[in-house]
Amino acid sequence: MLVIENPLHEAQALVIEGNAQSRAIIVSQLREFGVGTVAQCARVHDARRRLEAQRFDVVICEQRFDRESYSGQELLDDLRRHQILPFYTVFVMLTAEATYSKVAEAAESALDAYLLKPHTGARLAERIIAARARKRALHEIFTAIDAQDFDRATALCLSRFDARQDYWLYAARIGAELLLRGGRVDEARELYEAVIEAKTLPWARLGVARAQLDGGHPVKALTTLEALLADDDGYADAYDVMGRAQFELGQFDQALSTYAMATRLTPSSVSRLLKHGMLAFYGGDRSEGVEHLDRAARLGVDSKLFDPQALVLLALARLDNNDTRGLQRCVDQLARIADRSFEPERPRRLHRMASALNALHNKINAEALDTAADFMARLRDPAFDVETACNLITLMTRMVDRGVTPPDAEAGVGSIALRFGTSRAMSELLGCAGKGQEAWSQTLRNGHAQVLRVSEEAMRLSLKGDPAGTVDQLIAEAERLCNAKLAESAHQVLLRHGDRIDGREALQQRVDALRSTYRLHPPRLGDQTGAGTGGVPLPGGFKTPEQAGLLDATMVP
Repeated sequence: MLVIENPLHEAQALVIEGNAQSRAIIVSQLREFGVGTVAQCARVHDARRRLEAQRFDVVICEQRFDRESYSGQELLDDLRRHQILPFYTVFVMLTAEATYSKVAEAAESALDAYLLKPHTGARLAERIIAARARKRALHEIFTAIDAQDFDRATALCLSRFDARQDYWLYAARIGAELLLRGGRVDEARELYEAVIEAKTLPWARLGVARAQLDGGHPVKALTTLEALLADDDGYADAYDVMGRAQFELGQFDQALSTYAMATRLTPSSVSRLLKHGMLAFYGGDRSEGVEHLDRAARLGVDSKLFDPQALVLLALARLDNNDTRGLQRCVDQLARIADRSFEPERPRRLHRMASALNALHNKINAEALDTAADFMARLRDPAFDVETACNLITLMTRMVDRGVTPPDAEAGVGSIALRFGTSRAMSELLGCAGKGQEAWSQTLRNGHAQVLRVSEEAMRLSLKGDPAGTVDQLIAEAERLCNAKLAESAHQVLLRHGDRIDGREALQQRVDALRSTYRLHPPRLGDQTGAGTGGVPLPGGFKTPEQAGLLDATMVP
């Protein structure tokens, strides 16, 4: 028998609270409503060791610990990352903070409840009992997700939705998110539409827009979002998705206005300040961008919602303003983030970029040259993404401004333009990064048009009755340019004309390898976690969704 099925009087709970008086109150509350065994820890690290050695049905954890750098949120992330916390364990976070950023961060975690102190014992009991009931009902779904069996998890969600069993809307939302993240966009859209037909809900209508956007139909997504916002112009998540759609259409000014609306609605949202700030920095009013990025850093530089790329942009601003102390502070903050990160490769890369800017400011030109040369040598590396490309371009423009000649700059800029010229928006973003060096900026802005010409040349063979020749040429150009859009075009031709192509299987294998190596992703704009896009955090390979981002249902105290 699973522990989850035990009544509370047989359950085991662990209270993690640094304040002895608060800890005693929580222990007393748990015992009053019948929890059989209650253990206590005053320190996060002691709790981590205890949870490694013993399994608990309920964990009550304080968010902040005065004498420790490690927070309750970091403990939870660590437990989930290393799969130490079983599915059936109910995890409740206690906090004295009710800021938007803290609630949003909690909504992206594996929490079952987020309670403000002081709380009543009745409220705590209500949250625990409700969470255990939900876990019991959805046990099979989350067991499948934990086992990485996403097809089975999706099927179970759809079955529960079709039968209108307990938590059917909850299951539908998780199932649709699994479909979206698995690339089954049309099925996700159909499920969202079925939810709307059964019970019109804003998140389902937003899900339709997300599915349309992920399916390559940003214009349709905009139409859906406009209708949704006409009914509810205060739905901040809808502005997030609309901004992304406008960005992908190359409508930078409109996207900026949309992100500005989302920021006004939720002025303490770290992720929205980042998205607004980064787009403004590259394509709008740079001083406005710096203002928002600064505010995001002040609100949540230690939050998991914070994107450290913001510190690279702030370092650029400090360099341009000859702000020695501000520039060094950005470098130090990135070093700390890299040291504390469980996946430090990206923050280390960002730290190295900021360090090169600092070296340039301090006239240590050799370090800046070494960094530029090293990144230039990795232009064909699959891990070299558009974020790295933008940062390298901005570093090189500052080098030229200070009389330092970057190595192979012209060739490097040309390669970046062709590799990442996957959309008009992407090329425009790269062009904005090259601002100040007009020849580079123009080369980068022309990248998408050049890639289109390459694609059109290959497509002429298909129009002449040779789709195999089109696929061959697209594969060759995708390999030469490391361009994901050309690989995707080859895939689409195979889907459309595969029955007329000899050796289709071999060609498909080559295309699949290219698509896996050079993924067609939009650039990140301050969105580390997916928060604020209407998505559901999922467990296993995704983020755990015990609260499924339903702030109205489970997160608000």
